[in-house]
Amino acid sequence: MNYYLNRFSVRKQLLTTEVALDLGIIIVIPCFNEPNLISSLQSLVHCDLPSCAVEVITVVNASESANEAVLHQNKESIIQAKKWCNENQQNKIKFYFLEENQLPAKEAGVGLARKIGMDEAVRRFDAINKHNGIILCFDADAKCDTNYLVEVEKHFIKHPTTPACSIHFEHPVSGDEFSQEIYNGMLQYELHLRVYKNGLKYCGLPYAFHTIGSSMAVRSIAYQKQNGMNKRKAGEDFYFLQKLIPLGNFTELKTTKVIPSPRISDRVPFGTGKAMQNWLNEDKEELLSFHLNSYLDLKQFCDNVADLYIHEITIPKTVQEFLSTIDFEENLLKIRKNSTSKNHFVKLFYNWFNAFKVLKYIHFTRDNYYPNVPIFKGANELLLLLGEQEQPNL
Repeated sequence: MNYYLNRFSVRKQLLTTEVALDLGIIIVIPCFNEPNLISSLQSLVHCDLPSCAVEVITVVNASESANEAVLHQNKESIIQAKKWCNENQQNKIKFYFLEENQLPAKEAGVGLARKIGMDEAVRRFDAINKHNGIILCFDADAKCDTNYLVEVEKHFIKHPTTPACSIHFEHPVSGDEFSQEIYNGMLQYELHLRVYKNGLKYCGLPYAFHTIGSSMAVRSIAYQKQNGMNKRKAGEDFYFLQKLIPLGNFTELKTTKVIPSPRISDRVPFGTGKAMQNWLNEDKEELLSFHLNSYLDLKQFCDNVADLYIHEITIPKTVQEFLSTIDFEENLLKIRKNSTSKNHFVKLFYNWFNAFKVLKYIHFTRDNYYPNVPIFKGANELLLLLGEQEQPNL
């Protein structure tokens, strides 16, 4: 019996159809109160097909306390999707739909829905001993380029040691599906995401990667090794990838793209949908983002982290004050004690000073030292620092 499934799965086997021996990619889609599921499925079925077989597992889900409107929409989604599926039969790509409309209210959410689908993907791969099978995370309102599946397959063949990867994404920033206000806000919010990621990369942090739930992939064996997906109602993607990145050889797939939806949402307390809702509520012309000085101070610290293995270093005031709030001295002693070399020390240090703590540091400097700046100003300053943009003539 599979140890992971015995120990960590929340469901017994849900799909009983025969598994194709050449199955190589399983796409998992959580679907909650989603009227546009068909658009996402169509985007996948229009993809160029890879050499391996593909399955798509959609987990239509709701809490046991969900209202009738949500349950009705979920029912309609299932009916419409199965009808569409019957009209779009494919030999190399199969679609399955799991109904989970009675999830415990305490745990119901995107994390648990992803977990149910991803655990079932493990079972499917386990049935054919395909432990390196690829589990792709997608969303019920997302779309993708037509080379999406082919490029995912190529990427994992080209990088045989990568346990997982993030996939390039681009939210739509123009069109007629949403209002101009939404597109304007989305452009700035995505710019904010990219500035933050590249700011962390500039600092030399080992986890400078995007963590978007609809734009990530993992090998089945790596998924199991890290005890699978969590049950978080929000931020499940962030915490999931922070378990995978420390395994090493984490990669980025940039030869295709996922197109997440820019629509507003109140389902979770943060993320794209919430950011767009806040953007409309606040009625601003420009989004605010983190100050360049926060990254400059952090880089100064990160550049000298390895020296902490032997002796003390000079730490910028902002970083020093933040570290004092998270028991830095006590943890530093423990990390030194458990380290067998300087390189081992650095690895253990960043396992402790992780992506979540870095985000808290950025918020700390925002609240106490460096107020947020307009996103275009912050982006231009970072580009100048990275040498990606010429200094303007004044």
